[in-house]
Amino acid sequence: MKRINVAVFQKPKKGKYYCGDSYFYLETENEFLCAIADGLGSGEYARESSQIVIDIIRKNMNESIESIIKICNEQLFGKRGVVLGILKINFDSMLYSFSSIGNIGIVTANRNKKKKRNIPSSGYLAGYPRKFKVIQERLEKNMNFIMFSDGVNDKDLSDLDIFGNNVENIIKTFQYKSKPERDDDTTLIAMRYQ
Repeated sequence: MKRINVAVFQKPKKGKYYCGDSYFYLETENEFLCAIADGLGSGEYARESSQIVIDIIRKNMNESIESIIKICNEQLFGKRGVVLGILKINFDSMLYSFSSIGNIGIVTANRNKKKKRNIPSSGYLAGYPRKFKVIQERLEKNMNFIMFSDGVNDKDLSDLDIFGNNVENIIKTFQYKSKPERDDDTTLIAMRYQ
């Protein structure tokens, strides 16, 4: 039984074929994981670095967020850096954890119309030691999670009904209200816990 509904919008920066953002999500019996990696700059080399990180996350999904970030950071030595956001939801403990290095954002919205935006740790991953924090909160029924790369600005977010119960509608609204040409690689993932 699927517990998280997911909808995604992704588009490269205007004039580019490759999007420098990569993402991954997967729900298992016990947990859900979602990640966005944004390679520094744009285009093919940004995509290469972001895809390396997503491949590592895919292979290490059962590790803690701290371990995943450390492994990703080590593998990026000598490559173009990335900013990264990871969300993990544990269905057994009813907790979610999130970490962001750089400008990957996450907004949570609960059924009581309370919205919370997490502040990312500064910097990026590029093979050097990096401080970061992992936030852990209680999971609530009918909770929405909106995760996004820096191609999504504050005006884009304010135009969305992040409390809506249909994640497809959140993405359709974003597509309708946002510019067809993006000034930066853009990824927006809307998730809803039933």
